[in-house]
Amino acid sequence: MSEAMIGVVGGSGLYGMEGLAVREERIVETPFGAPSDPYLLGELDGRPVAFLARHGRGHRIMPSELNFRANIYGFKKVGVERLLSVSAVGSMQPRYEPTQVVVPDQFFDRTRHRADTFFGQGLVVHVSLADPICPQLIDVLCAAGERAGAAIHKGGTYLCMEGPQFSTRAESRIYRQWGVDVIGMTNLQEAKLAREAEICYATLAMVTDYDCWHHSEDDVSVEAVIATLNANAATGQAIVREAVAALADLPRECGCGRALESALITAPEAIPAATRARLSLLVGRYLESPPVGEDLP
Repeated sequence: MSEAMIGVVGGSGLYGMEGLAVREERIVETPFGAPSDPYLLGELDGRPVAFLARHGRGHRIMPSELNFRANIYGFKKVGVERLLSVSAVGSMQPRYEPTQVVVPDQFFDRTRHRADTFFGQGLVVHVSLADPICPQLIDVLCAAGERAGAAIHKGGTYLCMEGPQFSTRAESRIYRQWGVDVIGMTNLQEAKLAREAEICYATLAMVTDYDCWHHSEDDVSVEAVIATLNANAATGQAIVREAVAALADLPRECGCGRALESALITAPEAIPAATRARLSLLVGRYLESPPVGEDLP
């Protein structure tokens, strides 16, 4: 089987992928430590896919404990160019009801304790995050959602909170004043790191609750979230299946695969040898490229 080109990261309630014919459970070593779980490499309706359970099978890892760098680097290492994320979120707007799906196109960061770049240690890189989600994947996921019969909403802002606690009522009300659409605990770092790894990234934000702002709905709780997860997992898998089929022969026409072209700031001769070696998978082709002014291969 060829190396996987489409990756799927499953969030709360999605620890496997129905229909995935697993050929190998691969333990991937990275310069950033161990990913959340072995990668399940196989075929989904005959198309190569790599699946990773974000929180580990059995849901062992809290959002703040996730090794985001290892997870995304691992996808890069097995050959993924496009990454579809499935995540449980709370709705911050009445129009997004539990069991519905939002495909956000923006993020707002309220995290505090997380590593969210591959770079440093002598190599400075500034990628653009003005549009943090791949526009091509947004269109594919929304069309896939419609074919799967899901109630799906295109666009919106995902506020990424630290967790693991849910919001206070004051926080929830303020976030609504800011105009955010959904709230979750995991996707911002994935989006940042996928951009640095030149991987297309998009999120299926599966609504489970109304956080704690809604005056006529119960406050979010683990019981309420779990009650909705099974239905959401089935919807998410159906959408992913449709999206994988659509992406199989669709050329990449976005700029995600060239995100580092003008983002490396450090002079090549100033980059420490150890850093070059550690990050060669990500930046090797740029450090070996012709001088500025000549075309990249």
